[in-house]
Amino acid sequence: MTTNGAPAHPAADADSLTAARVVVVTGSTRGIGYGLANAFLAQQCAVVINGRTAASVDAAVQSLAADHPTGQILGASGDIGVAAQVQALWDATMARFGRVDIWINNAGLETARALLWDVTPAEIDQVVTTNLAGTLHGCRVAIRGMAAQGGGFVYNMEGFGSDGRVAPGLTTYAATKAGITYLTNALVEETKELPVKVGSINPGMVLTDMLRDSIAPDRADNARRIFNILADTVDTVTPWLADKVLANDERGAHIVWLTKPKIFGRFLMAPFRKRDIFALDDATSR
Repeated sequence: MTTNGAPAHPAADADSLTAARVVVVTGSTRGIGYGLANAFLAQQCAVVINGRTAASVDAAVQSLAADHPTGQILGASGDIGVAAQVQALWDATMARFGRVDIWINNAGLETARALLWDVTPAEIDQVVTTNLAGTLHGCRVAIRGMAAQGGGFVYNMEGFGSDGRVAPGLTTYAATKAGITYLTNALVEETKELPVKVGSINPGMVLTDMLRDSIAPDRADNARRIFNILADTVDTVTPWLADKVLANDERGAHIVWLTKPKIFGRFLMAPFRKRDIFALDDATSR
């Protein structure tokens, strides 16, 4: 793992730390992770950006520093599927800021939509290693470290499959998310005697590059119709999620953006509400 910093933002260390919270977000160089990092910085938190490559981390740190000139930001590249690199991420954060208040296991991968027997072994290994093993490593490292420092919060990111739903073509990804649901529930029980609180975040259907790339050409029209009803942009969802995370003080918190009543209401209003979420996302991404 390597640490990265943007010259545009001020140096931050344990002695000069003025942030309300120190937040680590894995997989935060783009998409929901980047949006969460941006939202936490807006709430005066110190934020650690993580991604696989130094180049992607540098780009994200530079972009965030431009939007938050006084923000306290640390970039740390590394593969969360590798236990030693997850530990190095924790160590780098402690060396810079002296504590970790919130750790969010956000990093995730998805294969192109395909039936399981059409997915390559390499793709399966990559998704399982990043989504499930990476979350396991993140939980282990964060819980051990937070128990030693006297407290903290760990959140796991849910996705399709977390609630047991099934859809053809999403087997590998959804199986990892189903496993993460069990992991979170188990850790809520296992940490009862610790000063560490574990919870989960369900962002709903967010129009990220990963979601766009998952659309099968033969299902594009139907997918766009559903997305226009249920999907939201990163900039809409992530500030709300960050607010809920910062306000939470409970064990086993389940922070959900797209609730069942909200889903029902959107389908009910769909005939009367014309919406092009793709155009909105393109506009806000410029």
